Amino acid sequence: MLRLLAFYHDRQLDRQFLLTSDEAKVLGRSKSADFSADWDQRISRHHIRLEKTPGGARIAKLPDSANPVFVDGDEITEFELAAGQSFVIGDSRFELRNVMQTDSPGTSAGQQSTIDRRQLQKVRYEDADKRIEVLTSLPAVIRESGIERDLHIGLTSLLLAGIQHADGIAIVRLDDENRAHVLHQERRFEANGLLKPSARMVQNSIEQQKSILHTWDEESSGGTDYTQQAEFTWAFCTPFFSDVTQNRGFYVAGRSPVDDPKTNQARLHADIKFTEFIAEIVGSLQRQQTLERQQAGLRQFFSPPVLEAVGNDLDTSLLEPRECDVTVLFCDLRGFSHRAEEQADNLTGLLERVSLALEVMTSQILRFGGVTGDFQGDAALGFWGWPISSEEAPLNACRAALAIRHEFEKAHADPRHPLTDFETSLGIAYGRAVAGKIGTREQVKVTVFGPVVNLASRLESMTRELHVPILIDEHLDTLVRQQMDPAEGRVRRLLQLLPYGMDRSLIVSELVPPESRLPLLTQDHLNDFEHGVDAFISGDWNEAWNYLHRMPPEDRAQDYLAMQITQHNRKAPSDWDGIIRKLKKSG
Repeated sequence: MLRLLAFYHDRQLDRQFLLTSDEAKVLGRSKSADFSADWDQRISRHHIRLEKTPGGARIAKLPDSANPVFVDGDEITEFELAAGQSFVIGDSRFELRNVMQTDSPGTSAGQQSTIDRRQLQKVRYEDADKRIEVLTSLPAVIRESGIERDLHIGLTSLLLAGIQHADGIAIVRLDDENRAHVLHQERRFEANGLLKPSARMVQNSIEQQKSILHTWDEESSGGTDYTQQAEFTWAFCTPFFSDVTQNRGFYVAGRSPVDDPKTNQARLHADIKFTEFIAEIVGSLQRQQTLERQQAGLRQFFSPPVLEAVGNDLDTSLLEPRECDVTVLFCDLRGFSHRAEEQADNLTGLLERVSLALEVMTSQILRFGGVTGDFQGDAALGFWGWPISSEEAPLNACRAALAIRHEFEKAHADPRHPLTDFETSLGIAYGRAVAGKIGTREQVKVTVFGPVVNLASRLESMTRELHVPILIDEHLDTLVRQQMDPAEGRVRRLLQLLPYGMDRSLIVSELVPPESRLPLLTQDHLNDFEHGVDAFISGDWNEAWNYLHRMPPEDRAQDYLAMQITQHNRKAPSDWDGIIRKLKKSG
């Protein structure tokens, strides 16, 4: 007899299918399938046919099934699967295993019991006061366990103290080949030797996520390979009830003190109830610790609204990569390479200052609902529109950029501030991209791919040449003009540009702080500058010159166009089409 175990996203489901005859069975998502795998949308209604063979089972992909079937990484249409092998469809893995017999002794005196937790609810402790006294030590055991081994030592000692007739306690682990490993064990009397738990008992308990009890009489125990130790008359295994430790459990063995079966059974059920209670607490603790680690990792990437959407159960399916409209912000520190050379003898101090600068950037990205992507040296990447789309996302990216600029301006005004000599440059672009999480279950990183990321980076690099702190693309220019309150931010067009390595030209604009923060530039100044840009694009360079020189001398945004006009003696080239073409990357 064979059984097919089901795993979804690497987690074993409490679903298994038995192959008991040579009759072919169909596995699919439909309820009409012989084996219904309705949890995975990537499994077709009728996906594969399974047929028992002498060596295992033959699987064949049905013609109408959409997604491929993989065995050992290879796509197959038909394959003979041996026990221990598995195949994958979508996000699900199915493993073929032999149905193994239990380890109970070969005599009629041996008995295996699978313990239902509902049975244990009615069990009463005869020594409740002693068990409660033992339980009062559990918080200290958990709190003072710096490493996993310390926790194992504390738990086995605690269980020995709480289970009066237990002779030995072991914490066991089941590996991928169903072999039981003892992580730590304690015997009540050191001279009694080592425990040798049964792999079959441990496997059955952990796979079923239930306690399994074996009892046998003294005569039969000596002849069995179950414990390989004749002094025991009972043993049970209780799994840790945790998503993190599904392959671990407590193994407890000992002797019954009396000959009355009913008394022994009641006492053993109370011991199992006590062990399950300990396992529940330990499992809850490990889930909480994992949750805290995951949330700590996510907090550095996601704003509170995104974390709230993910939820306390960390449903990271919301974070799966997908194509969407995003607004990408790229923020860099100007002159960092030169500063690193100057401070080569104090790189640790420089690193602390750069970390502080990156913290300013990321804190404002998160404050305005963005997601922080990977850091690139002294630069930070943020984006909006994933995992939650919002009409405010592009404007929030602009708000974050203005806030970053303002924070660095405040630092620059204070000679004692560690960031007083740092300047930032920012580029923001809007477009289509693929955004999502990458990494492992416990450590999630996020990233974004697409031309819009490259454009944001190019805009950031051009800020140095155009002598402005923040550059944005045409789409954002329009949104700021139409939807942002001038008390929050303003824009001015700078030029029409074809960036290096790109096929299409675009209008590049500066995102300008409100007049209350930058009184140097009034709205009249911005209007005059844009009149000058319009004249420059249309080829009337004398008119452009006149408007551009109405700017206050401290405003250097005029310098680039003024240089272009001067180099051509204030006369547009004969083939002028209004577009400045960059022949190399901006530095």
